[in-house]
Amino acid sequence: MFTQGLEIDSGTLYESTGKRGESVLRAKSLTTGRESARVRLPERFFGEGITLTDDRVWQLTWKSGTAMLRDSDDLGEIRRVDYRGEGWGLCSFADRLVMSDGTDELTFRDPESFAERGSVSVRLGDEPVTELNELECVDGSVWANVWRTDTIVRIDPDTGRVTAVVDASGLLNSEQAEGAGVLNGIAATEEPGRFLLTGKNWPKMFRVRFVPVE
Repeated sequence: MFTQGLEIDSGTLYESTGKRGESVLRAKSLTTGRESARVRLPERFFGEGITLTDDRVWQLTWKSGTAMLRDSDDLGEIRRVDYRGEGWGLCSFADRLVMSDGTDELTFRDPESFAERGSVSVRLGDEPVTELNELECVDGSVWANVWRTDTIVRIDPDTGRVTAVVDASGLLNSEQAEGAGVLNGIAATEEPGRFLLTGKNWPKMFRVRFVPVE
C-alpha cells in the first residue's frame, strides 16, 4: 500500500493510501488484521493524511484542496470541505487539528468546521524544517515524517521548535527495501511511548520505541 496516513484508535488501525485511481481508506483490527471497512476515493483524488476526532475521520487529498469527513465505523462520507494549498499530513489534539502541506508550516484547524485557526513555522535551531509530511499528535507534541528522509522530528506546536530528532533508518533490510518507497506513516499505539511506523509500499509495519542516544 502507498501509505499516506496512519492512525490507531481502540484497537483499529486506519490507513489512507495515495495514487490517483488507487487511493483507499481502510480500517482493520490490530490484533487479527481483519479488515472491517474500506472505501475507494473517486479517481480524481489522491488520498493523503488522516486523523480521528471522536467517532469521525478527517481525510486530506494532495492537490485537490478537498478534505473529507467520514464515519469511523463504516468510513462513509459525511461531507467535504475545501482548503487552500496542498494536503500532506494531519493529526489532532482535543481542541484543534494540525495539518502539514509540504512546507515548514503547520496549520491549525477547527476539528468540526476545518476552518483555519492559525499556523506556526517549524525550526530546528535557526533553520526551517521543510517537507513535513505524515503527522501524529500525542502528549502535547507533533511528530512528523520529513519527506525523502529517514528522519522523524518532534515539534512543540505552540512554538514550532523541534525538540527531538529521530533516526529511523535501517528498519528494512536490503531485500525488503527493494520496491519500497520512503518512510511515511507514524501512529501512536495504545501502549505509552510506542509507535507504529511504515512507509510507502513497505512490506511491513514496525512497532518501535524512541530512545535517546547516549
